[in-house]
Amino acid sequence: MAAEGNDREYVPTVLVADDDPTVLSLMKDILSPLGHRVLAVQDGNEAIEKVRTDHPDLAILDIGMPGKDGLEVAQLIKDNPETRLLPVIIVTADPTARKKLQAIEEGADDFLRKPINVWELKARVRALLRLKRFTDELENAESVLMSLALSVEARDATTGDHCERLARDAVALGRWMGLPEADLKALHRGGYLHDVGKIGIPDAILGKPGRLTPSEWTIMRQHPVIGERLCKPMRSMRPVLPIIRHHHERWDGGGYPDGLAGEAIPLLARVLQTVDAFDALSHERPYKDALTRKKTFETLEDEVRKGWRDPKITEAFIEMKSHEARSAKRGWRTA
Repeated sequence: MAAEGNDREYVPTVLVADDDPTVLSLMKDILSPLGHRVLAVQDGNEAIEKVRTDHPDLAILDIGMPGKDGLEVAQLIKDNPETRLLPVIIVTADPTARKKLQAIEEGADDFLRKPINVWELKARVRALLRLKRFTDELENAESVLMSLALSVEARDATTGDHCERLARDAVALGRWMGLPEADLKALHRGGYLHDVGKIGIPDAILGKPGRLTPSEWTIMRQHPVIGERLCKPMRSMRPVLPIIRHHHERWDGGGYPDGLAGEAIPLLARVLQTVDAFDALSHERPYKDALTRKKTFETLEDEVRKGWRDPKITEAFIEMKSHEARSAKRGWRTA
């Protein structure tokens, strides 16, 4: 942090929301000398607007404010995927444990009582800003991985927006199957990152227009392992690793890299590979035309009979896509 001399370019922004001007002035006097940029507002609505426009690194919110109170603001911050990692400190003069529990339930990361203890405030702010810096660095690392995955896709001009389509359809199928939100997030990331390991495959193999030789196939089949290795150091990527490593396994055990069969193949990998197969069949490639929707479904069902695909997930996917088509047709008729 700038105040500690570790990074002169980093100036953390702290949002302080309190309807008491004296408290706001005190907070500025305490935090500004630490090298922090302090944004002071006097009601909850202003606080939400500042979160939206100024992207603070920490929010310190008084419970008793006009407009939206501190608990309402905290809940809005934590319910928004774009701001849920913003650390929040709730401040109140209420000495009861009930308020503290309520603040925690609304997603607050910490709790302070009035009158403010200066040293306690400094310690809490320092700790939460350190946490925010760490999570920002993780997000930046994830962005690098996503960019890397898209650069892999760009090496093959025939795939178009393949990763984006997979991410969208995998999440839709997961939602159709009733999977929890954490799994949907992993499927979204997996849609983009499943083939990131192809960064380690030579262009001569990756872009070869004809059939690969056995030795070339051996190299190509290493891309799930390479992709897993690239993403493994990041704890936030742990739910995605099974998708990356196992999306080329087959229901009958004939896939790669580990020859897993049936339900030994991780569920999310089976979801993504079903969507991946549909995308490959239903889009044009230099070596083949795109299949019709009906023919694509028939081919997927044939692959189930051959033992390549999970029967239940394939059935769920076809039901979902058929439902989407019917809904789109009804929407067109009523337009």
